Amino acid sequence: MSQSDLSALIARMQTCDTPTICNAIEVAQGQRGFDGFTHRTTIWAGPPDAKIVGFARTARIAGRTPPSEPPEVIRARRMSYFEAMNTGPRPGVAVIEDMDGEAAIGAWWGEVHAQVHQNVFGLCGAVTNGVVRDLGDLPDGFPVLAGSVGPSHGFVHIREIGTPVTVFGMMVSDGDLIHADRHGAVCVPVDVIAHLSIALDRLFNAEAVVLDPLKEGHVDYDTFKTLWADFEKART
Repeated sequence: MSQSDLSALIARMQTCDTPTICNAIEVAQGQRGFDGFTHRTTIWAGPPDAKIVGFARTARIAGRTPPSEPPEVIRARRMSYFEAMNTGPRPGVAVIEDMDGEAAIGAWWGEVHAQVHQNVFGLCGAVTNGVVRDLGDLPDGFPVLAGSVGPSHGFVHIREIGTPVTVFGMMVSDGDLIHADRHGAVCVPVDVIAHLSIALDRLFNAEAVVLDPLKEGHVDYDTFKTLWADFEKART
């Protein structure tokens, strides 16, 4: 896939919500059963209609208990993390797994880190199963999809950089294409990327069969049955 085609696809994805991207992946695969998305309700810290679209920069954190390694090791790893976030394809998305899981209490994401990731590293948002704080003070244009809201950073520290992560059942490798919004997040399979734009066309055309007449007003039941039969033939 050429860089211009990829840029056009990303621009188009920025106009779609995450459920639409999930549906288009099924269209591209020709079947249902794809499950590479977040599997629970999440916290959306951003404008209601904002989107996060970009390539994952992955890491794993923890924060419930103090790190066992020396402070200088933790500081060095944090700087290595910053270097990793500053590299890679763009647009970029920080995808961070909190190893504390449901017990997570330490917010990696707040005003300072959001500003740094946006205005130093040029990332467009973050996806995590961890904690977010400083609601109301996060920068415009940097939404955060998180697992919970909390007031403290606890003992939060970096554990791993660039390794595969799992965020609420969504498995992500460094460099994967991510789409997220207030519904959750989805990781686009590598073999689907080149076919996603055509799949979106097919999806919208199929939905238009039933949605366009309904948007015009009342449809009697017999007409609906015909529309739905045509829709079933067109969709995955």
